[in-house]
Amino acid sequence: MAQQCENGILADHEIEALFSAGAIAAPRSLDDDQIQPASLDLRLGETAYRVRAGFMPGKAHAVSAKLDRYELHRIDLTGGAVLETGCVYVVPLLEALALPDDLAASANPKSSTGRLDIFTRVIADQAVEFDHVPPGYAGPLYLEISPRTFPIVVRTGSRLSQIRFRRGQAMLDAAELRALHAAETLVADDAPSIAESGVALSVDLSGDGEGLVGYRGKRHTGLVDVDKPAAHDVLDFWEPVRVRDRAELILDPDEFYILVSRQAVHVPPLYAAEMTPFDPLVGEFRVHYAGFFDPGFGHWAAGGMGSRAVLEVRSHEVPFVLEDGQIVGRLVYERMAARPRALYGAELKSNYQAQGLKLSKHFRA
Repeated sequence: MAQQCENGILADHEIEALFSAGAIAAPRSLDDDQIQPASLDLRLGETAYRVRAGFMPGKAHAVSAKLDRYELHRIDLTGGAVLETGCVYVVPLLEALALPDDLAASANPKSSTGRLDIFTRVIADQAVEFDHVPPGYAGPLYLEISPRTFPIVVRTGSRLSQIRFRRGQAMLDAAELRALHAAETLVADDAPSIAESGVALSVDLSGDGEGLVGYRGKRHTGLVDVDKPAAHDVLDFWEPVRVRDRAELILDPDEFYILVSRQAVHVPPLYAAEMTPFDPLVGEFRVHYAGFFDPGFGHWAAGGMGSRAVLEVRSHEVPFVLEDGQIVGRLVYERMAARPRALYGAELKSNYQAQGLKLSKHFRA
C-alpha cells in the first residue's frame, strides 16, 4: 500500500488521476512512457512560432497576445522541422491544465534536453515567472525553445520539458536533510556539505586512465534529431576534454561542457530532488539545465548504485577555472506525496541510471 502524506510532489499514479479528473487535458492520448515516477513529459504541439526575443507575458496578458506582437513567422511541426541555434521559438504544448486550488506545478528541461544545450522554459498565461504554474491555474502551456550549440529536429509530440505537481510545502530543511543523509546516504561523501540551500555537489576533474574529464560541444555541426536515440557519432558533435598535470579546467566563455560530479547521488523512493541551476556563490557559470532527479535515482534496489550527476556547464562573460572537487551546485530534496508505482531505473529502462560521465541518449556509445 502506497505511503501517503498530505503535502509533497505527486507520484506517477496521482498524475494519472489528474488526467481522469480533467486537471490535465490533451487532444490525444498519453504516450506509454510519458509519465515518470514524479513528473509528466510535455509534448510539443503542431506549430512553432519564431519570435524576435523571449518574453514574459505578465499578469495582464495571455501568451497568445504576446505572440501576435513578437512573431516573425510560423513553422509547421507535424512533419518535423529544424530549429536553428541562436533563434528563439515558442511552441504551444499539447497539454493544458485546470489545476485545483491546492496544486501548483514547476517545469524543467528533460535530462536529454539539457545535455544537448537546448534552453527551454515553460510559460503560462499571465505568468510572472518562467517554469512555474500557480495553484488553480487553468489554461494552455507554451514552451520557449532556444538551441544553443546544435541545430535540432523536432516534431509534434517531441518531449523536451517535464513538469512536476506539488501540494503544499515539500522541501526539506537543513536538519531534515542531515537526518535523511544519516539514514539513506544522499551523496557518497565522507564529509558532505549540507545547508538550507541543499546538499553540495562537486565536480570530478581527476580524469580516467586517459585523462578524460568531459566533453565540449563543437560548433557548426549537423542536426540532432531529438526523437532518435543512438543516431549520431560522438566525435561529429563533441570534443573530448582531458586534463594532464593539473586536475583543473579553464571554462571558455560561451562554450558548453558536459562534466560529472565527484559524488554518487541517491534519491530515496519517497523523495525527489532538484539541482539548483546556478549559484552565484560558487562562480560565474551555470550548472545543470535539467535539474530533476526522480525517486529511485541512484537507489540500489533500482539498479542505481554509483549514479553520479552529469553536469551541463556553461561559463558566462569571462573564462573561469574549475578545480577538481570544487562545489558547483546543490541538490534540494522534497518529499513525495506518495511512493511511485515505478522507480527511476531498471524497471522503466531509464537512460541515465548507474551513470558516470555520459552524453545524451542521442549519441552512440
